[in-house]
Amino acid sequence: MEGMTDTMNLLGEFLRARRGLVTPEQVGIPVFGVRRVPGLRREEVGMLSGISSDYYLRLEQGRDRNPSAQVLASIARVLQLDEAGTAYMFSLGGGQPRLARRRLLNEDAPVGIRVLIDEIGMPAFVEGRYFDVLAANQLAAALSPRLVPGGNRLRDLFLDPVEQSLYPDWDEVTAQIVAGFRESVGTDVDDPGFVDLVGNLSLSSPRFRELWGRHDVAPRESETMSLNHPDVGLLVLYREKLAIGATGHMLVVYHAEPNSDNAEKLALISSYALQTQESNTQLKP
Repeated sequence: MEGMTDTMNLLGEFLRARRGLVTPEQVGIPVFGVRRVPGLRREEVGMLSGISSDYYLRLEQGRDRNPSAQVLASIARVLQLDEAGTAYMFSLGGGQPRLARRRLLNEDAPVGIRVLIDEIGMPAFVEGRYFDVLAANQLAAALSPRLVPGGNRLRDLFLDPVEQSLYPDWDEVTAQIVAGFRESVGTDVDDPGFVDLVGNLSLSSPRFRELWGRHDVAPRESETMSLNHPDVGLLVLYREKLAIGATGHMLVVYHAEPNSDNAEKLALISSYALQTQESNTQLKP
């Protein structure tokens, strides 16, 4: 299936993808005439890494699964990988084995975290390893109607036009979330949930298929987010991502700079959400 990863040769898939993203000019190789391949040739990566082209070919083809740390470090330098990309490549090559993670058929947020997000007074939700929304408060749903339990951040961001319209920098946001998704999943690519999600997105979204093929990797970190909210217009918020133990889950919290226009807008959204919640409570028999 197009867009799926070869689970038997993860390192080779990664090397091929990243090699295709580095231009000869970036590594000081002069270009004469028309090149038949995008990015670097295999022999060029081998030469610049200080290894034979035959050995590098064996790495890409999966015929050598245990390269040394020195070889991986040299290849990372040639492919211009950042810290996250280098760590990911080491995990694929066995240089820094990842701890096996217990696969959860039914991921769930801890009870204490559920209580916390209901009491925190800020938009908050729990994000699973595959970016499922495991729990969310009313304020989070006021920011985006898709931030509710049972949703999936990847599916919503790539397949839902309403969700896409919230992000003025959608291209950048999608690149970040796919890189974070690859880091979150790691080498556990035979999990049925992963296979199903990536397969569906690859078939349904050309943008996801393009980004997944790049093999970008990035940690799931806190950052500033811009949202085009239908009620208050442009809203710039801090988005904190806090790891929940060793589960691979994240507590995600949105907040604004104190005494700013964004804080006022967020307060308006929160006030409306609380009023709606109270009204719904009163209507219940």
